[in-house]
Amino acid sequence: MSKFTQEATTMIELLGGKDNIAAATHCVTRLRFVLADTSIANVGAIEELPSVKGTFTQAGQFQVIIGNDVDVFYNELTNIAGIEGTTKESVKQQAKQHQNALQRAMSNLAEVFAPIIPAIVAGGMILGFRNILEGVKMFTEAGGFSLVEGTLTIANVSVFWNGVNHFLWILGEAIFHFLPVGITWAVTRKMGTSQILGIVLGITLVSPQLLNAYAVAGTAAADIPVWDFGFAQIQMIGYQAQVIPAMLAGFSLSYLERFFKKIIPNVIQMIFVPLLSLLISVIVAHTVLGPIGWVIGKWISDVVFAGLTSSLNVLFAGIFGFLYAPLVITGLHHMTNAIDLQLIHDYGTTLLWPMIAFSNIAQGSAVLGIWWLHRKSNPDESQVSIPSLISCYLGVTEPAMFGINLKYSFPFLAAMIGSAVAAVLSVGVGLAANSIGVGGLPGFLAFNFEKWWVFALIALVAMVIPFVLTVFLGQRKEAK
Repeated sequence: MSKFTQEATTMIELLGGKDNIAAATHCVTRLRFVLADTSIANVGAIEELPSVKGTFTQAGQFQVIIGNDVDVFYNELTNIAGIEGTTKESVKQQAKQHQNALQRAMSNLAEVFAPIIPAIVAGGMILGFRNILEGVKMFTEAGGFSLVEGTLTIANVSVFWNGVNHFLWILGEAIFHFLPVGITWAVTRKMGTSQILGIVLGITLVSPQLLNAYAVAGTAAADIPVWDFGFAQIQMIGYQAQVIPAMLAGFSLSYLERFFKKIIPNVIQMIFVPLLSLLISVIVAHTVLGPIGWVIGKWISDVVFAGLTSSLNVLFAGIFGFLYAPLVITGLHHMTNAIDLQLIHDYGTTLLWPMIAFSNIAQGSAVLGIWWLHRKSNPDESQVSIPSLISCYLGVTEPAMFGINLKYSFPFLAAMIGSAVAAVLSVGVGLAANSIGVGGLPGFLAFNFEKWWVFALIALVAMVIPFVLTVFLGQRKEAK
């Protein structure tokens, strides 16, 4: 008998019995269930179990936060219930049966971007570090250190750091300029089709033979290279850092592969399915989908940029900052990744991402307020609150939101208010990020050096307001 035997037995009963568990798996800290009937589960009683740090429902999955011992708990629960565990992908597919059309669409979008987000975040950190090396003038001609009178950067005065700066660009270029390769791979991975074909398709969108996407605007139409077929010409334009053209191309490849697998006999599928799928998708990508995706992406970025720079930009920012955390609950927030990347491609910076970073910080600060309120009355809660707020400050909000803030409601509202104020200040002063980075306190690396103090001040606002509001509202609630 393990230490979780009794709790696991009780949890099965509170979930509605083993017959109500359609699928079960776990991640690093959470149990993930798909329930046949979610209304049967006694959520309140489950959250009272000693090992449970919180619960939430997302994307059709009922998730229970356990902590580092989740694998031990999971094994005990599945053994007692006599059920077989399933993969996370299987659970996702079964969970979609409980989603509406919009939720399924957002889940699909999330599944495309989720695998490439680590690379994007790493790339943002690398570009931020390179910004320090080549963009911060901190040395004088005489060799002294001065952030005021400096005219030389670290890369200017150090052969070693200049070499590091150039070396790191290999990673930055691979992640952002060749982003379409990652996107087309992620699409085929999500669609269950040939991932290597997705990679090849992505490479054809960023081939060195093509005119780099960043050079298109400055190149006269007559000077753009073309494939000349006599009866028709196709412009040889690359799609470096482009999101929507890559997504459209990736989905076209996947659907073509599925189509040809249905109509081509098994004996020759190995030859003709990949050949026809790849050839047609590349042609369509460069003649139809690429140009259309380019235009759509430009429209989206223009609309968002106009909203962020118009006379109503402060109102736009306030609404976005206030509603971003609820968007995380629905999964709709994943669309901002594509918008941010498009803004960076079209304008070189993004005003949208800083607001996301401040929203994350605000959620963490609301958790800090709960910890302060309950540090004496409920010290056991610190096992959830402290790791959650650290996670928030480092850019991951779900443990804080679902484990603490939504549980008490008022901290979530306090964080939304703090996020809205920070967003208004951020857009009001034109705080723009050079890339997507870590959406929390380390996010300062995504900005030029002269903007660091602005980021720090607004981050302080995003910390103080939710903390103060949470403590104030909590004290009033406890006084009643």
